[in-house]
Amino acid sequence: MSANFVERPSLGVLVCLLVSLVAQAVAAAGGSERLFLSGHDRDDAVPWEFRCTSGVQVGAWASIPVPSNWELHGFGTLSYHDAAPADVGEYRHSFALPVGWAGRRVFLVFDGVMTDTTARLNGQLVGPTHRGGFYRFKYEVTTLLRPEGENLLEVTVAETSADDSVNRAERTGDYWNFGGIFRPVWLEGTASQFIERLTIDARADGGITVAVQVNGQGDATEVVGRVRQLDGTAVGAPFPAALAPDGSVMLRGKVEAPRLWTAETPQLYRLEVELRAGGRPLHTAEERFGFRTFEVRQGDGFYLNGRRIVLQGANRHSFHPDSGRCLGEKDHREDIRLMQEANMNAVRLSHCGRRAFPRALR
Repeated sequence: MSANFVERPSLGVLVCLLVSLVAQAVAAAGGSERLFLSGHDRDDAVPWEFRCTSGVQVGAWASIPVPSNWELHGFGTLSYHDAAPADVGEYRHSFALPVGWAGRRVFLVFDGVMTDTTARLNGQLVGPTHRGGFYRFKYEVTTLLRPEGENLLEVTVAETSADDSVNRAERTGDYWNFGGIFRPVWLEGTASQFIERLTIDARADGGITVAVQVNGQGDATEVVGRVRQLDGTAVGAPFPAALAPDGSVMLRGKVEAPRLWTAETPQLYRLEVELRAGGRPLHTAEERFGFRTFEVRQGDGFYLNGRRIVLQGANRHSFHPDSGRCLGEKDHREDIRLMQEANMNAVRLSHCGRRAFPRALR
């Protein structure tokens, strides 16, 4: 791209632009498994038991798809630019653990709930109330689960937060306010010691630095990183580092002459990170990333891989007239298509969260 013209990006470009390569969450892989308790999005939502404390259909237990916003299914009170409604939704859902999960640590993960969330598993609190509608949060529930038979998850959601700063930030904007579990819910079963998160810094010169955080106690002694092409072909040599007592590791590697990520050529690689004990693999995490260097040159402008570019984009909320803030992959892709047609090459994710395009990015 020149300084005066923004070339129309390809279909996958705007999706790639929405992925932060600076604060990646670890995808469940190699020793971790996910059991979805809800659907992935509005297109495959799963029915849970539900009742609302006020507004339309107050009191009686009914069924509602999860994920969703309850106002779009005839419950509660509609509000615009106002944090005043005090609707509270109560959810119930029963499930059984997979047979192969015996001995694993298990986490209950909420990808997004509007707004304050209190959860109980088999009658016991899983942890403190979470406040804030646009953030993923999770609780370890290993000791609360029944390995055999049914488990009962109960979730209480207050549409208006008890924290006024949350309401000012999230619920007094120029848009409709909604309540409910509007992003997926799942259980994550993993090893007693596992890779919790990665932070990737992959530069245009082929240098790659990865900050790794390991959760739990165990026999692990080192972490090994390896870059692969998307088809699995290894690129360069593996780069190991010893595990620190606090579970942190800094990996440093080098790839010669990598294909660089740009808006017009969104070249991606896979990073594979393995937690080991005496050469024996304990847990593996993978993440897609691109080699690229962004810089701001004072008095000049924004540069990508040494070339000056112009950002032309928009501020995007996750919204749909039929489903509120709970969208499906086709909705996200339609927004991408519209942004393409407007010749955009950048997106600011306003109230979308890091996983604004959850299914499209898988």
